[in-house]
Amino acid sequence: MRRFVAVRLVHAIVVLFLVTTIAFFLVHLAPGDPFSFENSRVSGAIRDQWRRQFGYDRPLLEQYVRYVGSVAQGKLGYSHSQHMPVSRVLATTFPRTLLLMGLALAISFALGIRLGVYEATHWRSRKARATNSASLLVYSLPDFWLALMLLLAFAYWIPVLPAGGMVDDVLHPYMSTGAALWDRIRHLTLPLLTLTLLITAMIARYQRAALLEVLPSDYVRTARAKGLDERSVVSRHALRNALLPMITLAGLAFPALLGGAVFVERVFSWPGMGMMVATAIFVRDYPLILASVIVGALMVILGNLLADIAYGLADPRVRVR
Repeated sequence: MRRFVAVRLVHAIVVLFLVTTIAFFLVHLAPGDPFSFENSRVSGAIRDQWRRQFGYDRPLLEQYVRYVGSVAQGKLGYSHSQHMPVSRVLATTFPRTLLLMGLALAISFALGIRLGVYEATHWRSRKARATNSASLLVYSLPDFWLALMLLLAFAYWIPVLPAGGMVDDVLHPYMSTGAALWDRIRHLTLPLLTLTLLITAMIARYQRAALLEVLPSDYVRTARAKGLDERSVVSRHALRNALLPMITLAGLAFPALLGGAVFVERVFSWPGMGMMVATAIFVRDYPLILASVIVGALMVILGNLLADIAYGLADPRVRVR
């Protein structure tokens, strides 16, 4: 297992280096720079001074070498739009996105696996067909459109939840501990509901397909022939093998949520990494954009590494290969 993990870590370092290199050149090869403002009242001399201050007047290759060297030392640069080091911006925004993503993943896998098992084991019933159609419909919806519909439904048409933000900016500092917690929960509900619905539908579809493939297997029929009740057959024999694809899906879902969080956080004004990325792209804050790419790549690498380890523990044949 140690050699298995060591090889994956080497692959992860190579992938991270390649992603950082490609992202750097793609961002910097775009026309202009962060201080090429149109219709700006800032004089050209001041903008040239800013370019020299942040190093954008240097040759591109030199900028690349300096940036890779700073990243290797754990320094991600300075955000000219947030007026603070990029590491501080990430330390503020990433935990908020991680809270939203972590809750969405935990709830979605719990509900999605259960729903997929129900659809696979009761596929002839009307309720199972109805839930299957509903999950397919939700799975087909764009994330930003579903977020907008939930925002209209529960913040405007039936105004029971706040339209955006993480807390009530005016009243939250004066609330008691219980009231402040309830305020956070109310603001978290709509973005969490959006992501949970989308991911639950996806997981249910994959779990249903995996279980339908496993149920006709010989060992499942053997378990039934031994006299085991259907619930034990499904949970102890069929589901254990049908859960293996869910490990891969979990590794892919974690980093994929960051992409979905960009639109969902933008709609609900959730002050996390998604909101930060959208703002950084708009103002061309190169250090923030590159840092978000690096964090996204790290999440992909971490998700796949954890999935590989979990798959190796669940299936010894993977470790042999």
